[in-house]
Amino acid sequence: MSIRTLDDLLAEGVSGRRVLVRADLNVPLDKQTGAISDDGRIRAVLPTLGALVEAGAKVVVCSHLGRPKGTPDPQFSLSPVAARLGELLGAPVRFATDTVGDSARSTVADLADGQVALLENLRFNAGETSKDEAERGAFADQLAAFGDAYVDDAFGAVHRKHASVYDVPARLPHVAGRLVLREVEVLSKLTSEPERPYVVVLGGSKVSEKLAVIEALLPTVDRLLIGGGMCFTFLKAQGLEVGTSLLEKDMVETCRNLLERSEGKIMLPVDVVVADAFAPDAAHDTVRVDGIPSHRLGLDIGPETVAGFAAALSQAKTIFWNGPMGVFEMAAFAAGTRGIAEAITKADAFSVVGGGDSAAAVRALGLDESSFGHISTGGGASLEYLEGKTLPGIAALEN
Repeated sequence: MSIRTLDDLLAEGVSGRRVLVRADLNVPLDKQTGAISDDGRIRAVLPTLGALVEAGAKVVVCSHLGRPKGTPDPQFSLSPVAARLGELLGAPVRFATDTVGDSARSTVADLADGQVALLENLRFNAGETSKDEAERGAFADQLAAFGDAYVDDAFGAVHRKHASVYDVPARLPHVAGRLVLREVEVLSKLTSEPERPYVVVLGGSKVSEKLAVIEALLPTVDRLLIGGGMCFTFLKAQGLEVGTSLLEKDMVETCRNLLERSEGKIMLPVDVVVADAFAPDAAHDTVRVDGIPSHRLGLDIGPETVAGFAAALSQAKTIFWNGPMGVFEMAAFAAGTRGIAEAITKADAFSVVGGGDSAAAVRALGLDESSFGHISTGGGASLEYLEGKTLPGIAALEN
């Protein structure tokens, strides 16, 4: 893989040049206040933006937020992100109230050397995510007009064939930002020759969303620990009662087949926390997996499972974790995720947290981010990379 980097661009000189940076500023916003509840993705792009600012570039940042339907939607505005980005950079960030319209054009035109502008949400324009190449290309033409060079630092979006990720780099000199470069370097360690034992922890809600990565990982890992909502489909495949827990009935046979082929690599929970309802104050207790009441649902792995998983992790030299072990947003069902995260930090291993809810859990639970080898900013992108898929955004950067 041959990709030009930010350092290559900086060596050529960017003072006075407009540099279009695709960032992933898709941060969670509080539904009541609209405030940013986790600024991890904003912080992740600071090394790239800071280097460009210091070098005197006119920096034009673009990103998506949420899933608007191709038209402006105030609840998905990047305005609060512009304010927070300015705080973190220590200088105001100019905000364009549209993506490629009058406000964007005037905002970019008024930039001085070393200043930063943020365009409004890319997905307010239907061309960003369009399957029609002509429509997507037309939008890419408008975006590319704002830059003399392009930097992709949005690892969380590189698995999308979107205009700002796939089509714009074909129109401008292009490089990988520091975050994207680091992500690819880290994940390539997991797919080439990981130091063994190599232990993977998978959680989250659905087996169907993780099936491809399980299939890809089974031949290469030493242990595969499965928790979260997806574990109940595996438990059902073992013939166990799972009550009203999350269950993908059409995946039971697939899980049974995976267990038969796994050669004992797959570890499942031996106890779970069950509750009367999906609610933070629901009555709950811990039961063995062969004793889940028919009227209750599992919302976390139990303490015996945490201990067993932690023992497997303590032997590891390489760890990849994607997906929480339970409904960590509710305090009563956060112990499993916390226990596994803490076990990973204690292991003498190179550890990678695979973005998404796992990264959010690390921050929400107040864990020390520096205790992990790497926390990815892209859950979906990291999984697809491990599956061996071609990521459109990475392919677009290759020479």
